[in-house]
Amino acid sequence: MSLVVILFHLYKINLGNYDISTDLPLYLCSLLGIIIPIFTYYKKYWMFEILVFWIIGGTLQAVITPDISVGFPSFDFFRYWTVHLGLLVIIFYAIFVFKMKPTFKSIFKSFLALQVYVVIMILINYLLKANYFYLNEKPKSASLLDYFGEWPYYIIVAQLIVLPLFFLIYLPFYFSGKKGRN
Repeated sequence: MSLVVILFHLYKINLGNYDISTDLPLYLCSLLGIIIPIFTYYKKYWMFEILVFWIIGGTLQAVITPDISVGFPSFDFFRYWTVHLGLLVIIFYAIFVFKMKPTFKSIFKSFLALQVYVVIMILINYLLKANYFYLNEKPKSASLLDYFGEWPYYIIVAQLIVLPLFFLIYLPFYFSGKKGRN
């Protein structure tokens, strides 16, 4: 998966139309696609605590409402699906094979890490006049953000929804833990 992301960026650079304000691997799933080998190699629990909520919450939404600029059979199409579906496979592999489970505190750790990422993306977007993490404009394709109003309201609504979403993602882990204790 990481190799696909790296090759995609090398491909775009080779075409001569690479633009740092739109093409850097700073969208959450592309960034995760590059750093996920660190998690799979070291299996650090603190990384899992963050990744489980980011990947299940964010990647599932990306799978339901894809934002692909060039359709099938383009390199962008294959990169998009390889990264998004690959992230889901890896996090579920960690859950079922490595037997990793988040705790209640993991929800807040992941949310806090997300806030740090948002602040970093705001700074990068300002410096590059970019729109990473869709903080300045919604994606061109249809997405859940379309139901949250215009800028900046969709960002505020998304922030308000993230914690309940993380709680919802945590519920199966909570109930599986209770079942194991009874």
